[in-house]
Amino acid sequence: MDSPGRHGVFRVADLRTAAVAINAAPPLAVSRPVLKIMHVLRAPLGGLFRHVLDVARGQAARGHHVGLVVDSTTGGARADAALAELSSELTLGLERVPIARELGPSDVTALRAITRRIAQMQPDVLHGHGAKGAALVRLARTAPTAIRVITPHGGSLFYRPGTLTGGFYRSLEWVLKWRTDLFLFESVYVAGLFRTAIGRPPAMVRVVHNGVSEDEFTPIAPAADATDLVCLGELRPVKAFDVLIEALALLKESGRLVSLTIAGEGPLDHELKSLAKWLGVDDRVRFVGYRPAREAFAMGRMLVMPSHTESLPYVLLEAAAGGLPILASQVGGIPEIFGSLSTGLVTANNPAALATAIASAIDEPDTIKHAAERVRERVHAEFSLDAMVDGGLAAYREALALRKLSQFC
Repeated sequence: MDSPGRHGVFRVADLRTAAVAINAAPPLAVSRPVLKIMHVLRAPLGGLFRHVLDVARGQAARGHHVGLVVDSTTGGARADAALAELSSELTLGLERVPIARELGPSDVTALRAITRRIAQMQPDVLHGHGAKGAALVRLARTAPTAIRVITPHGGSLFYRPGTLTGGFYRSLEWVLKWRTDLFLFESVYVAGLFRTAIGRPPAMVRVVHNGVSEDEFTPIAPAADATDLVCLGELRPVKAFDVLIEALALLKESGRLVSLTIAGEGPLDHELKSLAKWLGVDDRVRFVGYRPAREAFAMGRMLVMPSHTESLPYVLLEAAAGGLPILASQVGGIPEIFGSLSTGLVTANNPAALATAIASAIDEPDTIKHAAERVRERVHAEFSLDAMVDGGLAAYREALALRKLSQFC
């Protein structure tokens, strides 16, 4: 995967080394110029939203001026409350405008709002998150000295090859990559996926892993009515909750009754409930809707994440920090969280393999508990919130320095 780039050679092996160095490095006790940073994202939902909130709050706490542009049509009361709590720390303000998931007329309104905000605030950094946020920051007219930064979080990279939608978004990304100053990936996996799906990034590439706060390392105690398993997330195909329900049916056929809590909302809610009933395990599966992560974790004695693909999921980092035993698919950036412990990950889209792994974990509680302790130690050492914020700021400064240097070349 070697390829010469404008700033050297891009290799996944190099990115792994860079990611470890960035995430392990202590905060620098050096006075740095204050930056003006604007973040743009679409839906205030899920791990991407949590990531932006954490990054923005951390940047503001370090004295930088931060602003957000966020979709106004999604997120509901939970997003409203989270943004209201953060708004006092956003010296560049908060603007909510309609930003549709697909390309459409609302994009014109969003671009106008972003362009107007840029003209008012003259940011040093314009950072787009997710496929839509990344597209908007590169389509908008920007300040002369600002850098454009993107963090894809998977997004359009996860479309199946050969589909019309996937082909269109990959073509758009190929065009827009030339208007990018910094590709700030959250996992080595997504950096490699971008290289394969879109092509060599023509600007600076850095990997800064997601991180969790010290408070999240408080141990999670299972509730009195905890089920054997718990899984949480948006109820959509990529999360593969159907595979987990099928695994429970296989366990029942073999004479093992395993209970499961599913915490989340989404378009597959009715379909998953119907599947559980059709397979005869609806009495073993409880659907509890959306719950905050730690509340959901306490509803089960082991977290299962059977996803078809993931970038670097916060759910796993949060569960690992709380000491919850975990069974997860060997996909995406998940092995980066587990490191040398990734040999215990499960083949994706394989109900039989997942059923076998669940049975083994339940039969060997001491083994799974010991593995959970080791994963918790690894997350504490390498996936901290401070390292994530400081690593991103260091990448901004490097890209800004390259921008200034290019004026003399």
